[in-house]
Amino acid sequence: MLRLEMKLFWLTVYNFIVLPILFTFVFLLYPFKSKIRRALNERLGMVNQVRDFFSHVDRARLVYWFHCASHGEYEQVRPVLRGLKEVESDCTVVVSFFSPSGFANVNDDYIDQKIYLPLDFPWSVSKMLRLVRPHKLIFAEYDVWPNLVWSAERLKIHTTLFSARLHGKSSKLWPVINNFYSHVYSSLASVYTISEKDLIQLRRLLQKKNRNIVRVLGSPRYDRVKDLAEESVSDLSKSILDRPLRFVAGSVWPEDDQLILDSILEIVRAKPEFGFTWVPHEPNDKYISKTFELFSKADLAPKLYSQIGNGVQSVRVIIMDQVGYLSQLYWQGRFAYVGGGFTTGIHNVMEPAMARLPTIFGPKYHNSHAAEELLENGGGFTVNTKNEFNDAVHRLLDDQLFFLKSSTAATDVIHKNIGSATRVVRGILRD
Repeated sequence: MLRLEMKLFWLTVYNFIVLPILFTFVFLLYPFKSKIRRALNERLGMVNQVRDFFSHVDRARLVYWFHCASHGEYEQVRPVLRGLKEVESDCTVVVSFFSPSGFANVNDDYIDQKIYLPLDFPWSVSKMLRLVRPHKLIFAEYDVWPNLVWSAERLKIHTTLFSARLHGKSSKLWPVINNFYSHVYSSLASVYTISEKDLIQLRRLLQKKNRNIVRVLGSPRYDRVKDLAEESVSDLSKSILDRPLRFVAGSVWPEDDQLILDSILEIVRAKPEFGFTWVPHEPNDKYISKTFELFSKADLAPKLYSQIGNGVQSVRVIIMDQVGYLSQLYWQGRFAYVGGGFTTGIHNVMEPAMARLPTIFGPKYHNSHAAEELLENGGGFTVNTKNEFNDAVHRLLDDQLFFLKSSTAATDVIHKNIGSATRVVRGILRD
């Protein structure tokens, strides 16, 4: 009885306090934030689009509704969709996105209908669930919305969360907040974690008498990284020592600049054969111009990627001013730094690891299972200061045996984690 009363308490708090406060801020920011305006405006008419789509679909076919926050999260959904379509080719797949970046940029033959996630009000999510009538509602990684979960539970729709990750420092485990999330996650029918550590943390969150199906099935991101490499790289077996002596700084933030720039510039001046590729997290004109001016003043003769096309190897210092090429650029370097570790959390370290690059990153890496695996196996290095970064780079440059061991360890992390997509598909079909 107490469990039900607490769930009703949190449902009331969420719907009558949290959501009103949240959307008050959203609407106050509406005139000033183009992303917010776009996200809200493009949701208008979505119900009619869905109704029209299903008016032309055989409703006897099973419908699977996948949800992911954005374009980045969809990368791990895709191998699952491919596997699902191979087994149940006549099923209907609906994919929802929270952000405009995912909705606008994901176009995939595996998706039958693409939608925006309705705003998480009880009436809006219930209406969409009744329209879609999914056989299963499947969340990817972390973007789990309470009213959507609770409404699906009330309508007896099976809900699944895969690639679930819950590290020890997660805010979901904080006092009081953990009780709220306990009632959300305990309402999911099945949860598939990435690792055993995540499973242990998840059990701290789930209610003791819950009936969730909980399994460790890994992360389909590993499968996707492998697929992308096979699609875009002509010779995966080429020795890393046959590549140019190039450092790739991927998804860097201004906070990363402060840590790594001095060391990189020093090495460039000392080693004529050393080059680097600089890839900002957000390649806006202001940042690109500032970086270009900085490198020019250092007499490095930088070039914008848009100006050189495929001639990367002939240019010593490259600034990336386009998006969508980073995973390929890693294959043209020998070691990498991945940004975000001094801000919101590191970005994708799987791509450089797949390219056999020893990878350096900042201290905020607990959002990434791959980063923890890289550290544990010797393929990755976390740094907190300029001196630590400088030491890591110089050891990789000066000790070839150490470099090769680290390179092998990095790619081993990827290969030993491949196969999750198949396991997730099997879980979705059987649980």
